[in-house]
Amino acid sequence: MGELVAQIELALFQQVRKFSRLAVAVAILASLIFARVIESSDNTWQVVIAVIALAVGIPHGALDHLVTLPKSSVKKMAGFITVYVAVAVIAVIALLTWNVVGFIFVVAMSAVHFGIGDAAFISEIDRRSFDSKKFPRFSYAAAGGALPVVIPLVSEKSSAALERVNPVLVNWHQGLNDELLLLTLAIFVIALLRFLQKRRISDAIDLSLLYFLALTAPPLVAFAVYFGCWHAMRHTARLTLVLPRSQKAYEEGRCTGAFLAAIWPGVPALVGTFVVAGIVIALRGGSVSEQFLWITLVIVWALTVPHMAVTARLDRKALN
Repeated sequence: MGELVAQIELALFQQVRKFSRLAVAVAILASLIFARVIESSDNTWQVVIAVIALAVGIPHGALDHLVTLPKSSVKKMAGFITVYVAVAVIAVIALLTWNVVGFIFVVAMSAVHFGIGDAAFISEIDRRSFDSKKFPRFSYAAAGGALPVVIPLVSEKSSAALERVNPVLVNWHQGLNDELLLLTLAIFVIALLRFLQKRRISDAIDLSLLYFLALTAPPLVAFAVYFGCWHAMRHTARLTLVLPRSQKAYEEGRCTGAFLAAIWPGVPALVGTFVVAGIVIALRGGSVSEQFLWITLVIVWALTVPHMAVTARLDRKALN
């Protein structure tokens, strides 16, 4: 039974990997097409895609309490959720108060979290594969985290995107945009050459897709598609390895059921995020259309702070 479950788990991970690749490829193609047929000053399509992709990704972090405190008492669960929400609220206040400093912290934190999470996803695939080759996980984590975060934010197109999100963030890099770009490209090239040398072509394809997404798609689209259709989907696949309902579905041979069992419990978090965004906008005053994307991004970034902390154990277990 154990070997059969492992094969079903591997099949799900491979399907999720194909989906994330397809989503990124579609985003790259759509960006190239829209750049030719839509006025460069019209960012509406970018905002629409960004909001949809963010909505897809938000639920993946709503099951942290089940991962951290499995089968725990109601009292411990309530305490955990209280601390979790408190940390997120403090992060929201900090980001809204110190926009630039908070944003720099978010950029660094996101790059670390995304890179480690994606490396852990591939490690889980290797663990269930018979022909896996040695995985340079640190090289992948460095490149896989920096590509979708840094390049979109230091490109020439980033100014217009950040202007739409929050004008204060336009010069967040303090003039070091070229240096950050060169550093990220160096990390990418070194990692790519290592994977090609070790004949880990699949990993090289992943990094190449992330590079072309960051290079061709507008910054809003690049980040949101990566977050919702790549990082969130792969993290959800990893959640199926520790959630009892997903494990039961695996044992019954239901691959799709295992994945859905890790999605539905997180859907209320999506509704909650938009409700909180509406409340924050109402308290701040001003136009909903002008603030909605910024406030939504702030909430997502703020939730990443406790999310990154509680998933560290899951990441460490996958990478050992």
